[in-house]
Amino acid sequence: MLRTHTCGELRREHIGKEATLCGWVDSYRDHGGGLFVDLRDRYGMTQVVFNPPDTSQPIIDESKQLRAEYVIQVTGKVAERPSGMANSRLATGDIELRVTGFKLLNKSLTPPVSPNAHAQDMPNEELRLEHRYLDLRRPAMQQTLMLRDRLIKGMRDHFANLNFIDVETPILGRSTPEGARDYLVPSRVSRGSFYALPQSPQLYKQILMMAGYDRYVQVARCFRDEDLRADRQPEFTQLDLEMSFIDSDDVMGVIDGLVQKLAKQELGLDVKLPLPRITYDEAMERFGHDAPDLRFGLELVDCTDLAAKSDFRVFSSVATSGGKVRAINAKKGGENYSRRGIDELTEFVKPFGAKGLAWFKVEADGTLQSTIAKNFKPELLKEIGTRLKAEPGDLLLFVADTWKVTCKALYALRQKIGAEMKLYDPKTMNFSWVVEFPMFDFDDEEKRWVAMHHPFTSPRDQDFGLLDTDPGACRAKAYDLVINGSEAGGGTIRIHDPGIQQKVFSLLGIDEKTAEERFGFLLRALKYGAPPHGGIALGIDRWVMLFGGLDNIRDCIAFPKTQRASDLMTGAPGDVETKQLKELGIKVEL
Repeated sequence: MLRTHTCGELRREHIGKEATLCGWVDSYRDHGGGLFVDLRDRYGMTQVVFNPPDTSQPIIDESKQLRAEYVIQVTGKVAERPSGMANSRLATGDIELRVTGFKLLNKSLTPPVSPNAHAQDMPNEELRLEHRYLDLRRPAMQQTLMLRDRLIKGMRDHFANLNFIDVETPILGRSTPEGARDYLVPSRVSRGSFYALPQSPQLYKQILMMAGYDRYVQVARCFRDEDLRADRQPEFTQLDLEMSFIDSDDVMGVIDGLVQKLAKQELGLDVKLPLPRITYDEAMERFGHDAPDLRFGLELVDCTDLAAKSDFRVFSSVATSGGKVRAINAKKGGENYSRRGIDELTEFVKPFGAKGLAWFKVEADGTLQSTIAKNFKPELLKEIGTRLKAEPGDLLLFVADTWKVTCKALYALRQKIGAEMKLYDPKTMNFSWVVEFPMFDFDDEEKRWVAMHHPFTSPRDQDFGLLDTDPGACRAKAYDLVINGSEAGGGTIRIHDPGIQQKVFSLLGIDEKTAEERFGFLLRALKYGAPPHGGIALGIDRWVMLFGGLDNIRDCIAFPKTQRASDLMTGAPGDVETKQLKELGIKVEL
């Protein structure tokens, strides 16, 4: 080894001992007679001193060439820092290494991305991603990737202790389009045919259950060719598991234990079990979203019946035509938002389909004041105030539109106001389950049913009959884990009866021929003694982001892609040689 210790290891108990360190020059200070260097590696930082009489003059002279990000090896004696010079911000801050031996291992150009830059001085993300090898030297990035390592190890240990077996599933598989677009890989051997990179190991893990491996787990790489955003990547990692002879409670119970373990390990939190559960219908009614942030209130309230009594045409016409008038009460929001601020909130909800935002401020005497107040009788205003639990200083905000629009607009508004009014501590963590999702959603454009989760999800036992009579009312054995308003995992109990599977396919417009072409291997396996089974997939990138208190999933991945799915460091995707295309039988037309 070129070093005896790391740059984060030396302490008072090492004083008087000789040590050799290797690392990068984080900063250097020339004090005339000698040089002080902060030497960094992923374990920490140690102050290294090139000063007589410990350091010879030739070494001092040679050290003068050092610059940021030079790689060096130093040997010396560990000494206590002079009185008053200790650095309490460093774990090694009580000591320094007084150099007796030195070797320059490598030089560095002036780095365009400085690993020791403060957050406010960081360059733009594009430059960071282009020079990711420098960005990854930043202590914050290193801490995040070490958190990721601990979380994955904790997950694997948890499931190993529960008798799960880790099985790898193929990366090159068959395209079975039922979700996002597949990434396709052409076959050289079978010209004109393509593999697909897995969107998830879904079908393979179901096959494993039918093969008798009743507890499967895998840290799986998945790929989806879809539009990206801050919390989504074209390739991502999930903790994937499947179990046989179980029901929904069993799967959620296993994950409850994992949440409790990792929350204690990484955050020092004592999470009470079982985690709270709310139904999909309740989540949509109270919060307008199927992954609600439960760290704060600001719940949606249905005021459609009251709106129908008003002379305010916007309200009454929506209420009488089958729409919804729903509201939130921003407690003390009247003191936070001026008329201009309310106008900005009105503009904010429009991209979510809302045509506008109606509002009332609650006066000191409890009356509701607004430009639209004249359209409401005093007793109706009182009823509205009572339903919304209005108090002086509150701001009542209404959206009148379809059910879906009121959900989208008020959910987004709730999130915005919750953050702006600091209604929750961003460092707190809330874990919950949303259960009993609808089996199907109706696609208005294609005029057909689509699977809310995927086509292999089982209906609740009591809802089997609804497959024939009222598919929209059918509820699934589905469950999502929600952390701080983000979906951190999703799973279902699968269909193990081939007859029910074919009935679901039919409802989704997948005829027998198409089903055989896409999923024939699964349908055949179902006929050979398939056990009841189900599972879940946890988004590891999302878990790291949430546990690390970050807001950009690219900061949780060593080598992420941009929002255009490109790798700025390597230049991927890139051109390939014509010879390669000819071997694959592919012609490119731009």
